[in-house]
Amino acid sequence: MTHRPVLAILGATASGKSSLALFLAARFRGEILNCDSLQMVRHFDIGSAKVPVEERHGIAHHFLDILEPDEQFAAGEYMRQARAVLHSVSARGHLPIVVGGTGFYLRALLEGLFPGPTRSPELRRRLRKRAEQKGSAYVHRLLRRLDAAAAARIHPNDLPKLIRAVEVCLLARRPVTELFGEGRPALEGYGVLKLGLNPPREALYARINERTQWMFDHGLVEEVHGILQKGYASDLPPFRSHGYRQAVDFLEGRISLQEAIYHAQTRTRQYAKRQMTWFRKEAQVHWFSGFGDDAAVQQQVCALLSSSLEAPAEKAQPHA
Repeated sequence: MTHRPVLAILGATASGKSSLALFLAARFRGEILNCDSLQMVRHFDIGSAKVPVEERHGIAHHFLDILEPDEQFAAGEYMRQARAVLHSVSARGHLPIVVGGTGFYLRALLEGLFPGPTRSPELRRRLRKRAEQKGSAYVHRLLRRLDAAAAARIHPNDLPKLIRAVEVCLLARRPVTELFGEGRPALEGYGVLKLGLNPPREALYARINERTQWMFDHGLVEEVHGILQKGYASDLPPFRSHGYRQAVDFLEGRISLQEAIYHAQTRTRQYAKRQMTWFRKEAQVHWFSGFGDDAAVQQQVCALLSSSLEAPAEKAQPHA
């Protein structure tokens, strides 16, 4: 690489991204930049699969536990802050390793965001209310009047994207398509090496089922109860995550514990499938057919990095 190197580890939930990141950070003098939106939230530990402090082996982790459950953190803010941290990590002579399953945050960091207006909670509330009353097709028709090209690209049932597109059109007073056409501030000065984990689907689903069961067996419900006891509302965005949503439903008497586990496993498998659909659209990814904690995968990645990075594995300084 002719530019300063950055690693980005991609893959579905439970594919072993954190394990691979820790393995590589220990051997290539790395620091980890979290790119999982749920792991940024304090108190949400078990269900987010946050690596415990004692298992981080002194390796610096950035963007863990930086938000309260009721705080928002837009992709644009992550882009700005993560780029600043990335610069400081690189300036120290360490290797930045970006890891996490929130694909939109990763894309914002590497490719930038179009220069659209900031979000309007009030406008979004009104649009969601209209959608509840008249259906998402109503929002799609509204977008078609504001920007026919954007409406043609967004599915009529994809309400979050429809609301954002309408919001941008109304606040910017111009079609969102025009703003996209102005380009985005991509990350410059770095050579990004993307490593993708693609274990066999059935093996991934089995691991998801096992990990979800483990989370409920090791205190997920109690963790949720404790967060609610702190006064946080159960309809906050972090509680909509898989596992947390079902734990809330159990605590509020809507489903049994076994139903909560079953639905959490099902929703997580579906989420993993959507993640892989997203990540397969990423360009120039080096894919590995296994989990991040597989010794064979780790050695394959090391071989790739040894030929790609300026500081090969056998010469890299170990962490203190």
